[in-house]
Amino acid sequence: MGERIKNKPYSACWILFAILIAVHGFEAIVLRMDETVLGENFINKVFGIVLVFVVLGMLKWAPKDIGFTAKNFLRNTGIGFLFAIVSFAVAYSVEVIILKSQGQSVSFGIFTTGFSLTGETTVHTGIGFILMCIFFNIINVVMEEGTFRGLFFNIVSCKKPMKTALFFQALLFGIWHVVTPLHNLIDGDINVASFIALSIGYIILAGMMGIKWGLMYKMTGSLYAGMADHFFNNCIATNLLHITTGEGIDDMMIVRVMIAQLLSFAAVLATYFAWKKKQA
Repeated sequence: MGERIKNKPYSACWILFAILIAVHGFEAIVLRMDETVLGENFINKVFGIVLVFVVLGMLKWAPKDIGFTAKNFLRNTGIGFLFAIVSFAVAYSVEVIILKSQGQSVSFGIFTTGFSLTGETTVHTGIGFILMCIFFNIINVVMEEGTFRGLFFNIVSCKKPMKTALFFQALLFGIWHVVTPLHNLIDGDINVASFIALSIGYIILAGMMGIKWGLMYKMTGSLYAGMADHFFNNCIATNLLHITTGEGIDDMMIVRVMIAQLLSFAAVLATYFAWKKKQA
């Protein structure tokens, strides 16, 4: 089985991806775990982690073979957090400047938001909700980095060049995020045209992030740099550290995320080219 996976990397990855996104879609659209008190889709992430290790067993690979290596753990994690902190510091600053120029009163808050039967944003400031947010985001980055940058990247690399593996896993990572606008379409929150536009946007933005984290994996030989950057993006900048005004919470979050991701993508790309030149 392991040799068949290596000999037909695209087919193997598409089959594994189909299984994973089916579970992801079922949880998000049918079970709707994100609308429970947990406020998170996590069943598909736990399932994905289990599947990664099952496939590793088939391939006779150890976790370190796909980047779960303890070597230079602190250094690699620190690199990931550094890229994230610098890029989001700039992004938050730009967001504050724009809001203040509009005459808004701006404040920061550390809390989580959750589902409400009234459709209003429910703010949770309790330590329990914050710890749950951190825990679920750790599970999320372990699964997504382990699957896309770890497993898929290395399976395709068995037969194809690094660049091909890099873009292929990024494409799958982009498609992975189409579940969100599909959920909105089914609920009637958006129309078909908006679904198409949002899906293309998700594929491009998530794909770009997938390339960035793939390059970080290539440079360090470890998943932990990308995991740290990924965790900061999802947990801190999206779920915990919010900007509030008199008109609402995080009205410009998409601007913040776009600025931060474009900055960090450019920084990682420049670092990669410098690293590659040094390796030559």
